[in-house]
Amino acid sequence: MNLVKRQKPVFTSLIDDLFLNQDWSHINSSIPAANIIEADDHYDIELATPGKKKSDFKIELEEGVLTISSETETKYAEKEGSFSRKEFGYNAFKRSFNIPDSVSTDKISANYKEGILTVSLPKKEEALPQPKKLISIK
Repeated sequence: MNLVKRQKPVFTSLIDDLFLNQDWSHINSSIPAANIIEADDHYDIELATPGKKKSDFKIELEEGVLTISSETETKYAEKEGSFSRKEFGYNAFKRSFNIPDSVSTDKISANYKEGILTVSLPKKEEALPQPKKLISIK
């Protein structure tokens, strides 16, 4: 059962099929853009989220779906003489990614540095590339 509905566009690369099963309408909204990087031994998901703190994020993994969300509320109050002004803002997003079976889910980690949230997904030992083996002929 796939919890995240695939919407436009349909991607053909393996990484896109593994991770990106979501709507791309976020490109012009407040949902942060994501980079997905595959290395030999892990995947990295990077989200551009400047101006946030580590405590603003919530990362959950349930039934093969990794969900990254954030909710922040900003309040400003200013008083000059007999006039006062109050402004407030609210910002929230939620991104979900299907995680392949080759990921070791108990070793997933996250790091937030310089406005980039990086979630590292290490591959299971059996999913790592195997070195070339020479077979002798008898």
